[in-house]
Order: sequence, then C-alpha cells, then structure tokens
Amino acid sequence: MQTFVNIFLGFFIFEYVGAAPITDTVIYDSELYDIPLGELPHPFVYDENEQSDQSETEIATALPSIIQESYSSAPLTEEPEEEASTPKLIDGSSAQGSGVLGPQTQDGLPTCLLCTCLGTTVYCDDHELDAVPPLPKKTTYFYSRYNRIRKINRNDFANLNNLKRIDLTANFISEIHEDAFRRLPQLEELVLRDNRIRQLPELPPTLTFIDVSKNRLGRKGIRNEAFKDLHELQHLYITDNNLDHIPLPLPESLQALHLQNNNIQEMHEDTFCKMKDFTYVRRALEDIRLDGNPINLSKTPYAYMCLPRLPVGSLI
Repeated sequence: MQTFVNIFLGFFIFEYVGAAPITDTVIYDSELYDIPLGELPHPFVYDENEQSDQSETEIATALPSIIQESYSSAPLTEEPEEEASTPKLIDGSSAQGSGVLGPQTQDGLPTCLLCTCLGTTVYCDDHELDAVPPLPKKTTYFYSRYNRIRKINRNDFANLNNLKRIDLTANFISEIHEDAFRRLPQLEELVLRDNRIRQLPELPPTLTFIDVSKNRLGRKGIRNEAFKDLHELQHLYITDNNLDHIPLPLPESLQALHLQNNNIQEMHEDTFCKMKDFTYVRRALEDIRLDGNPINLSKTPYAYMCLPRLPVGSLI
C-alpha cells in the first residue's frame, strides 16, 4: 500500500512539472557593445537634430552674459577719464599748499591727522603738544586742553577770521604775546584757566566769555581798564589768582563776576554802583562771587544798592 502511494505521488509531480511553460534563456553577449546604435535589434528612438538643438540652447542659456560680451567682435570703447577734482580740507576750504588734512605740524603730520577735525571744530586735547598747531583757515572752535604748551606766539592764530572759541585749559602757558588774540575779529570765548599766566594780553572787544581762573596774575597781571571796552562781555571768571583788587571799570553788559579765592581786602561804594546817581540800577549783574577773600562785605552796604542780588562772600 505504501509503495502504491509513492508511485501515485511521483506520477502527479511529474505531470505538474511537465505542464510548466518553457522560457528562452537570455544570453548577454559582450560583442553587442561594439555594434553601432543603428544596428541594435531594438534601437532606441533617437532624434539627433532635436537633441542637438536642445544642447545648443542649454549651452547658450548657461553662458553668462558678461562672457558673451567678451567674445563680441565689436571693439571696446574707452570712457573718458574724469578730471581730478581739487581736494578739500575737512572744513571745506581748498587744500592747495596745505594738504587734504590741513597744514603740516612741527611733527610732520597734518593737523587733522594729529588732532580731530569735525566740521570747523579742531580738537587737540591731551596730545602732549608743546605748541599751538597750525589750523585750517576756517576753524571756528579750537580746543587744546591738557597739553604742554608754554607760550602763545603772535602768529599762532593769525588770519583765523572765523575763530570764535579758544580753549587752552590745563597747559603750562606762562607767556602770551600782546597781539596773540587782539586781531581776531570774531573771537567770543577765551578759556585760559589752569595755566601759569602772569600777564593778560590785549583782548578783542568781541569777547563775551573770559575764564582765566587758576593762574598767577597777582597784583599787576591785569592792566588798568583792561575790560572797559569789552561791551559784549557777559561772564568774567578770575578765581584763584592772588588778586588784591577788583579790576575796574566793568562793562555794563557783565552778568557774572567770579573772584573767589583771591586776596581782595576792600571794596569801594562805587565799585558796582554810581554813588551820585541813586536811581541807577545794574540789572544785568546778578552773579558776584567774592567768597574765599579776606573782605567783610558788611562794611560797604551802599556798594550793593544798585544790584539785583547781594554778592556771595563773608559778612563778618
């Protein structure tokens, strides 16, 4: 029985295998790689003209326009060169003869390279300068604080007709030429505090602000009637100078007078007021400082009758 079953199964398997379809064997012949494309058994559809046109179009599109221009047969035309403009100084004036950054200093550097020039303002603070540098002609404001300048010469500010402010705070200035400032037609503010000045020079009548505090003017450092003709003067600061008197006469325009820490010991009744004119009122002069002086303000009560405010100082 077992033998019969085995024969039956073997016959069944034989019939199943015989019924399966037979496929052709695919043979990859290496010789086909040398056959031209047109002779292949199943050639691809290949339009040579169409492919060529596309390739050319793509190449033409990819080529940068700047390269196309370089291969153009048209001759290149040279643009005319612009005439060189005349260089200007930082303040706008012509640089002829002085360089773009201003005139040369003693150190061989232009002023606006050694210092800082902003518009018509020149800043030379804290540069260890021992002299006033040459300035551009249109300089309006000049600052040279915390340097080592010892002397102001006659021509240090010559021909600077636009100069309005000079600030030489904290130098070693002990000598100023008599005409150093007098010829400046628009000078309004002069700051010379914290120096070693023993004699004030001639001052221009255009000044509105003077600060010569912390110097060595002493008894003879201010000439008689030094401020008489300064009709625009509003602020006068002469503190810490060992003065023994109030410099008179003072212009009517004066608003503030600071004389602290000097050696002023007396005051006359007509120092500020007019004793012969009891209707006179000096309205502008509102700020007088005499503190730090060995003077008793209570001894001259009539000296303040014309003032809007009493001076600041000792009353005993």
